[in-house]
Amino acid sequence: MPFSIDFLDDGRVLEWEATADGAVATERNDYTPRFYVAARDPASDLDLTTLQSVYDQHPDVVATEMVARRPGFRRDEETVLAVDVAHIDRVAPLARQARQLSAYPVGDLACFNVDFSREFRYYLETGADPTPASELSTLRLSVPVTETSNDVYGELSVAGDTVTGSPTNILTAVQGALEAHDPDVLVCSTSEIVPTLYEMATDAGVDDFSLSRRPDVDYQQLASRSTYSSYGRVGHSPARYNVPGRAIIDESNTFFYGETNLDGVLDLVSRSKKPVQELAWASIGNVLTAIQICEAHDRGVLVPWNSWRHEFYKQMGTLHDADRGGFIFAPEVGLHENVHELDFSSLYPNIICSRNVSPDVIRCDCHSDRDDVPGLGYSICDDCGYLVDVLQPIIDARDEIKAAIRRENQRDDPNEDRLAELEGRSGALKWILVACFGYQGFSNAKFGRIECHEAINAFAREILLTAKQRLEAGGWRVIHGIVDSIWVTPDPDVADGERESLESLAAEITDTVEIRLEYEAEYEWVAFVPQRESDAGALTKYFGKVAGEDEFKIRGIEARQRSTPEFIEDVQRDCLEIIGRTHSPDAVINRLKRAISELHAGDVDPDRLVERNRVSKPVEAYTQYTQNVAALERARDQDLAVHPGQDVEYVVVDDEKASRERVALAHEETDQYDPSYYETQLVRAVESIISPLGWDRSDIRRRLAKTRTTKITSF
Repeated sequence: MPFSIDFLDDGRVLEWEATADGAVATERNDYTPRFYVAARDPASDLDLTTLQSVYDQHPDVVATEMVARRPGFRRDEETVLAVDVAHIDRVAPLARQARQLSAYPVGDLACFNVDFSREFRYYLETGADPTPASELSTLRLSVPVTETSNDVYGELSVAGDTVTGSPTNILTAVQGALEAHDPDVLVCSTSEIVPTLYEMATDAGVDDFSLSRRPDVDYQQLASRSTYSSYGRVGHSPARYNVPGRAIIDESNTFFYGETNLDGVLDLVSRSKKPVQELAWASIGNVLTAIQICEAHDRGVLVPWNSWRHEFYKQMGTLHDADRGGFIFAPEVGLHENVHELDFSSLYPNIICSRNVSPDVIRCDCHSDRDDVPGLGYSICDDCGYLVDVLQPIIDARDEIKAAIRRENQRDDPNEDRLAELEGRSGALKWILVACFGYQGFSNAKFGRIECHEAINAFAREILLTAKQRLEAGGWRVIHGIVDSIWVTPDPDVADGERESLESLAAEITDTVEIRLEYEAEYEWVAFVPQRESDAGALTKYFGKVAGEDEFKIRGIEARQRSTPEFIEDVQRDCLEIIGRTHSPDAVINRLKRAISELHAGDVDPDRLVERNRVSKPVEAYTQYTQNVAALERARDQDLAVHPGQDVEYVVVDDEKASRERVALAHEETDQYDPSYYETQLVRAVESIISPLGWDRSDIRRRLAKTRTTKITSF
């Protein structure tokens, strides 16, 4: 079970396996990556022998053969050309040459199994398991933000210990930690630590420095940094590096490690055949695709290089009906008491599995006369779709993990390490299940299909309407519902003795829709927040006090937003406590006044006023002088690189200025801030708390204006 793979220049491969006595390398010299070429049109009588003869003469091709494979889930086995390549880096260039090396018209040929990541391809084709057989050892290296753009580090944290001084001191500390821990995984605050340490060693004349487990190769750069846009949001992908014999986790470029932990990463490693290093930097969709590719591989289905699925023809009326999302009941703005929340367990994944929604069976030819999808008239084949086989094991595994978490928490002395492992695994699987629905509508998804996306939404709408009708018939009033969650309160027109219990109603609805409706929580009260410029309820902004618990559930308001400064969040949470005790806006205003007094008295630590915002473009591309621009200019003055898609952190010092003096970066020593600016932010946060009670920003300002300025000590 090798946890890491190294590809040598001559085509040999090193498999690194973790053992109780350290990592062991095994050399293989018989691995040849493979891609396939087939006719794009299944009805084509295309002859591939000419292309085969050309490839046979190519120096980068080891062998070719005609094999039987399925070029798609909706296609039977066909004769396709398999091309074995001398080195993994030559797969894509050789595939690109398929049309150049043949006389076939553009569009006649299609290439398959081309754009796999390196290690994933190896595990998929060889059948090796990337799940470590022994526990992986880790070593963390991190640098402060002020050092990230330096060619020479003056400070570096090694295994939690801060090392400063000359390059030789820092390199000696790193080398000593490597020898002491012999880590399988290097957890780096930024991947640039790797090349920077080697450059420092070269400049300082330290010849024996190495992060690698191979004396002949220090490190390799696998990809350069890049900026990308996804769904209108700009992101940044740092450069990626490989250190032979060790996996690298870049904390600035990892979703699953950041959202879960190493246990969550390893759970997905076992399901996706992506090793630790590749999975750490992979997106949710990338991992989901890998799991789907594994299923396709087991079924003998090839993976298209470029997606060319057409959308099935549909009438205008059907197109109109299909272009809708999940059902939403607009929330009743205000504060509601005795509220209960019910959630459908993994609704969209369970719809896929219980209704057999999959790209290979939706709108099948064999049942075209059936109307299986409500309101759309789509048929679904009786054959089990591949997507069901992908998701059902994940759903079942997460249910088992959640049950194990409940059992552990019920123990008198819960094992915290065991809980952390289970929570990490549950969180990782949750993200895969969250993404599986939306990925069906993603245009670049390898196996997605928009009709699946539409069918899932249609089933979800029907299910939520069914739940609403049965709950109301049982004596409950629905005050909000969105996609898979529904909030109810006792109907005042129904006598208590005539009202059915939520437990029995949830069980009945579960049996009816064949997806478990779970009783999520009881709240002493829940407040639904109105939209900023409207009396209508904001769909995802609410907060409530959990019954019998000293906790609040909050969604959408400032305390849940990543940009909110700590001080603003703390005040808003205090206001939550106050509104829960008193239901009085006046008491909340009193807390606001104290916070404003602290601000203007200069009693707030600037570190608690740091904002974090993502920049979307280079500083030169901005046309308005925003706070982000001021922060970017300050960063540039200090030779700190902040790329589009990365975060910038700062304190607003004087919001009236149109210069870089408007802000101070988070790492800069400052005792100044703009109290008027942060007062505005405070008022906005407090408005979120008392707006369900009919107060808006103007009401808050009027009440503040009527009160005289008082010293904070009087409170």
